[in-house]
Amino acid sequence: MSDAATRLPPNAIAAINASHDLENRGHFDDAIALLKNALTKFPGESEIQWRLGILLMREGRFDEGLPLWERRPVNMGGRAPGKPQLSFPEWDGRPVKSLLILQEQGLGDQIMFARYACWAQERGVNAAILCHPLLTRLFQHLYPAVTVVPGQGRVSLPHVDAWAMGPSMPFLSGARPAKPYLASAEGGSGIGVAATGRAEHINDQNRSLSPEFATQVLGWSGARNLAVEATGATDVEDTRRIVAELDVVVTVDTAIAHLAGAMGKPCFLMLPFNPDWRWMRGRSDSPWYPSMRLFRQPAPGDWASVVAQVRQALDERGH
Repeated sequence: MSDAATRLPPNAIAAINASHDLENRGHFDDAIALLKNALTKFPGESEIQWRLGILLMREGRFDEGLPLWERRPVNMGGRAPGKPQLSFPEWDGRPVKSLLILQEQGLGDQIMFARYACWAQERGVNAAILCHPLLTRLFQHLYPAVTVVPGQGRVSLPHVDAWAMGPSMPFLSGARPAKPYLASAEGGSGIGVAATGRAEHINDQNRSLSPEFATQVLGWSGARNLAVEATGATDVEDTRRIVAELDVVVTVDTAIAHLAGAMGKPCFLMLPFNPDWRWMRGRSDSPWYPSMRLFRQPAPGDWASVVAQVRQALDERGH
């Protein structure tokens, strides 16, 4: 729970904790109802608002959820929490001639929301994007003329009309562009596998395969381990070049999933029972990435069913 949440009244904290319990047991509608009720008792509490926004977005209710998610705590990494104070204004969605999109959250999030630099360029807006240094070379493949600024050390920002946080772009723009926006080769051979995510991730215990199933998947014929430790990749561009030559990617919910999806590479995404909001619920496709196919745990911790379904899908694909 965030620092802001610890300052909430005890009853508000209890409501947030109860909503988590309902989610984990699959009572998603009840979790939403509980947080909506909590907001009537604690109106304006941002911790309740952004958590409710996540639940609504996971149900596909983006028009309701996105405004609430704007109350989320902002973590750009390597600096004090919160939005930056810049000499030019934060974008409010009105027409501008130039726009700087700032990094927030992890590598996967930054890849996902980089699509909006392309979206802006296609509408005649000169777009720049600040990103993690590991993404600098990768983002050179974005729509031509997007300015890429690595967020490391003292950063010289371009002069633009406004700035926006990447995850705020779906709300501010009112758009959810889905076409691929990173370079990839046609076709390919072999299976790229990302069986585990970064161990430091807050939800890694749920999103990563157990050692038993990770070993099983990595042992499939034609499988190539996409973990940095196995490939020797120095940045995400190195990984992109490997993925571009593959036929299909099989991955848990990591940056690899966003990379493959952004490239338009066929991708089989293995999801825990209680997935991240962007993968929604009750569907096998993603509105964010048309080349992606989702495989979901039917019950908490049931990776056996997911792995069996992915194996069948690969057999059908000729692997």
